This record gives sequence, C-alpha cells and structure tokens, in this order.
Amino acid sequence: MEDRSHKVLLALVMLFLFAVIVLQYVCPGTECQLLRLRALSPAAAADPYRAEDETPARFVPRFNFSAGDLLRRVDFNIKGDDLIVFLHIQKTGGTTFGRHLVRNIQLEQPCECRAGQKKCTCHRPGKRETWLFSRFSTGWSCGLHADWTELTNCVPAVVDSKKEVRLRPSRNFYYITILRDPVSRYLSEWRHVQRGATWKASLHVCDGRSPTTEELPSCYTGDDWSGCSLKEFMDCPYNLANNRQVRMLSDLSLVGCYNLSVMPEEQRNKVLLDSAKENLKRMAFFGLTEFQRKTQYLFEKTFNMNFISPFTQYNSTRASSVEIDEQTQQRIEALNFLDMELYDYAKDLFLQRYQYMRQKEHQEARRKRQEQRKILRAKQAHLKEQGENSSTTDYLGNVERWRR
Repeated sequence: MEDRSHKVLLALVMLFLFAVIVLQYVCPGTECQLLRLRALSPAAAADPYRAEDETPARFVPRFNFSAGDLLRRVDFNIKGDDLIVFLHIQKTGGTTFGRHLVRNIQLEQPCECRAGQKKCTCHRPGKRETWLFSRFSTGWSCGLHADWTELTNCVPAVVDSKKEVRLRPSRNFYYITILRDPVSRYLSEWRHVQRGATWKASLHVCDGRSPTTEELPSCYTGDDWSGCSLKEFMDCPYNLANNRQVRMLSDLSLVGCYNLSVMPEEQRNKVLLDSAKENLKRMAFFGLTEFQRKTQYLFEKTFNMNFISPFTQYNSTRASSVEIDEQTQQRIEALNFLDMELYDYAKDLFLQRYQYMRQKEHQEARRKRQEQRKILRAKQAHLKEQGENSSTTDYLGNVERWRR
C-alpha cells in the first residue's frame, strides 16, 4: 500500500514537472514567467484594499455621478508651478496624512525634514520653491486650520506675494482634504479640547475680516476649556465642532460669513451643505480616515505619485475608546446633521471613485495582456517560419550535393 502511494505521488510530481517544461517551451518569455509567479502566489488573488475595512463585497451606489466626477487624474507638474494645497480639518487624521505627504512620497527631490523641526522643506527639483502648501511644509501661513473660504482667498496671495503681478505664474491649485465619520470626529475633538486644545489662533477670515465676538461667541471664559464634560461640550450652541466639516468645506461668503441674521437658518444650512458638496466633488482629491489604503490608492492614481510605505488603518483611537449610550449617539448625530449628510455623500463618491479607478486599471491591464499575447504569437509564428525555411534550405542543399 505504501509503495502504491509513493508511485502515485511520484506520478503527480512528474506530471507537474512535465507541465512546467511544456509551459516553458510554449511560452518562454518574461510575460509568462510573471503569470506563473502570480498563479503560484496565494496572496496575489487577494485584494490588498479589501482587508482594511468593512466595505461590502458588492457596494451599491446611492448617488449618480458622471464619469468626469469619478475619474480623478490631474496633470500635476511638480517641476512647474502647480501647487497641492492641503485643507486640514481638525481630528480627521490630517496630521498623519500630512506627514505622509512630506515624509513618505517617492520624489526625485524628497522633502528635507530635520529632527526637532515641525516643518519640512519641499522644494521642486532644481528650484527653491515649494510644491506643497500644508502645515508640515509652509506652516499655518493662512491661519491655524484655515478653511476653504480662507485658503482659496489667501494661498494665491501668500505664494506670489513677493513677485510683481506681471511676473506671477499661471498656477494650478490642487486642493485636497481628509474627512472622517462625524460622530468619531466630534468625540475626538471633545477629548482634544478636554486636554486643553483651543485653536484660538484660528482667524476665521471671511470677506476680508475675522468675525466679531457677537458673531462668534466663545464657549468658555478661561484660557481654555480643559476638563469639560461631554454634556457641556454638546450644550454650547456656539461650538464650532458642530458640523465642522461642512463649515470648513463650504464658501462662507455665500451665507454672510458668521453673521447668522443674513438669512433664515434652514436656508443657510442648505446653502452651506450644497456648497460643501460641490467644493468636495470638484477638489482634486479627498480621502476618508476610515479607508486608509483606498485613500492611498486614489491619491497615487490622481497625482501619479507613489508612497514609499503603505498607509496603516488604525481602528483603535481616542474616540473609539469613548463609550456612549444610544441617546448620546443620537444627540451627537443631531448636532452634526449637516456633517452626517455630507459624509454619506462623500463616502458614496469616494467608493464609486475607487471602484471606477480599479475597473480602469483592470481594463488597462487586460489590454496590455492582450497586446503581449499578440506579440508572443507573432514571435512564435516568425520562429516557426524561420524553422521551416531553414529546413527547406537544408533539404535543397543536400539534394544539390547528392547530384554531384
């Protein structure tokens, strides 16, 4: 019985070796070698972007977007005058993403980051000029956590402030940002404020001025709001944490900035939400904290720039450690109802873009494989023809010698 098992095993091994030899003979090129390696690798079949989150296997879109909305590939010229502008919303994972931008991108001339310094020097190749406008490259040049309204008015002036108007280049400004689940972001901001954060240095400039104390009252009287309870945090009607993502992504000049008397509240909310959605859709890129690897993938495809190390999905955060009951959850969602709607819209657009780009990638890979097969078949046909011609020539030569 044991001898029979050995014979069967030996037969299988011989069959496998025979198949490999035949494949090597039929397809000797590097293309087929790569195909064999992929086939033998169990990890190759798995999608590296699926393991990071709980995205359903069959994502069903809720919103209708055009191909132009989904295809995001910009012709970013790092050697020219183009500029990437990072709009950093508090507690969205923007600090981590910002560090990726200055420390983790493969560049001809990498950013120069020195130990002990928060800012890095990100110059274009051969120029003493930055290609990135962000906290870790230019600092808070337009104010602490400047929003869409501030950045779009401030960045062009700051970048070209030392040049005469006639010498200022025609630049492309590519705005990018990161969003986060509103409840998690809100809880994270509360914990941050509880530890003493204030963001009092934020300017909130709109229509050329900062808001008055009447337009934007403070939630606390001391130097900070450290130690505040979650209830106190939620009870302040002036808390900028409420719907922060919508406010920071919308054009505030459309609603009279921070003057709440310009229009009814319901109308103001609709204008802000519509503006935030439109600005987000038109941005060169946005990512979601909950989808780190997909965020990395879409950025790389959008800007044709690759990161050195893969992004890491951190599911354990300060916000995730906060346990809240269902009533508190509903209260936070109600306080951030605009952010909740924006995030649903953003998540749908984000996942549709990811699907669309992956499909495009698969189609391009399939096209290349088809071209490679055509080239391979042409080579084989050519070799076969040469072999037949060679045999005919040898035969005619032999006949000629026999006649002699």
